[in-house]
Amino acid sequence: MKTILPNSEPTIAVGLITSADELSFDLHGAFREDGQPVAAGNYRVSRTGTYTPLDSDSTFTLHSVIIGVDFHWNRKEDEQFKGALRVIRNGNGKLTAINDVPLETYLAGVISSEMSATAGLELLKAHAVISRSWLLAQLKSRRAVERSPGATVISDGQLIRWYTQENHKEFDVCADDHCQRYQGLTRAGGANVVEAIESTTGKVLTFGDELCDARYSKACGGMIEAYAAAWDDRVIPYLGAGYDGTRFPSEFKLPLTEESKAIKWILGRPPAFCLTEDRSALEQVLPDFNHETMDYYRWRVTIVQEELQTLLREKLGEMGELGVIRAIEPVERGESGRLVRVRFVGTERALVVGKELEIRRVLSKSHLYSSAFVVEPGPFTAGAPKEFTLVGAGWGHGVGLCQIGAAMMAAQGYRYEEILSHYYPGSILTTLY
Repeated sequence: MKTILPNSEPTIAVGLITSADELSFDLHGAFREDGQPVAAGNYRVSRTGTYTPLDSDSTFTLHSVIIGVDFHWNRKEDEQFKGALRVIRNGNGKLTAINDVPLETYLAGVISSEMSATAGLELLKAHAVISRSWLLAQLKSRRAVERSPGATVISDGQLIRWYTQENHKEFDVCADDHCQRYQGLTRAGGANVVEAIESTTGKVLTFGDELCDARYSKACGGMIEAYAAAWDDRVIPYLGAGYDGTRFPSEFKLPLTEESKAIKWILGRPPAFCLTEDRSALEQVLPDFNHETMDYYRWRVTIVQEELQTLLREKLGEMGELGVIRAIEPVERGESGRLVRVRFVGTERALVVGKELEIRRVLSKSHLYSSAFVVEPGPFTAGAPKEFTLVGAGWGHGVGLCQIGAAMMAAQGYRYEEILSHYYPGSILTTLY
């Protein structure tokens, strides 16, 4: 059955703050609240209401918006937005701040928040297309069926869990990394952002009669992962495993499901689009708070024994009570070498954990950079490692577009259509409106 696609620009409801007792914001310009004109200035409210701009120059600044929820760059910022501010109460009686905004205006905020407004034009064009495609695909899926937060399988010492996008009931999409990073006008601006949106307005990726669910992550570390390694066991043709480069190194031929091949890749530095040590280039394409850590291609994290035991208990409850951890063992790797299932061997019992996001979640107070890692245990005492060093590759799930790889492709002169074809093979660029 052919998908019904929008033929005009929709308005998107974006959840900015999802649970608060009170909200503070500034109105800049002419607004009306529930039909009545309101003056510009600062407001602190503990009630519902809708603040609608009366002209295109009017904006609002919402205070103490949390960005990077559950990630290591978590912080609060004051952020400025176009469109309407709608304040409602959620199911728990808390206030929720929603920005009702035209899709293309929303996308200008997304591409300059996910990347930087100073990034190259072809990169921003590519990101505009995939962000538009991803959002419309999520809205179609969400409106067609009631979506679950994922799935959990518990059996015989095994916990396998994966996550879909949250089924937001009060709005279409959240403003944080769990959906798409959206910081309104805070980082938007510049000729490249304007041209990227204007030149790709209404353009999406399709495969057959369907919108592409255009997933993306920060850095693939040289190898792109298949969809099923991170989510449910489905084959999505345009979200398959692949090499993030031009001339495939023969010694790293996919699949990297065998442990020896995965180790060789992770401990090596094969050439790839996302392999760059040019800090100035990364600073140009990444938002400022992403400059704090630049080890995107390869990284090392050490977890001491006591910390690991605490993480397992905190993240998994009773299932995480394993005693002293003797080993972290790979059980299954995806085609790109990322761990899909890993076994924690304790003095009391063992537990297998998957998929990739759950592995990353239990190995960090926020999220481990990726599940593409090799474990180096030791030193040992009383038969157990005092610490575990994880040597890893890439940031994120590695499925679809690699943001740093795409940025380097654009810097090398690739056009945005070529970037999209590289990361979503078989997809077609389609104009909806």
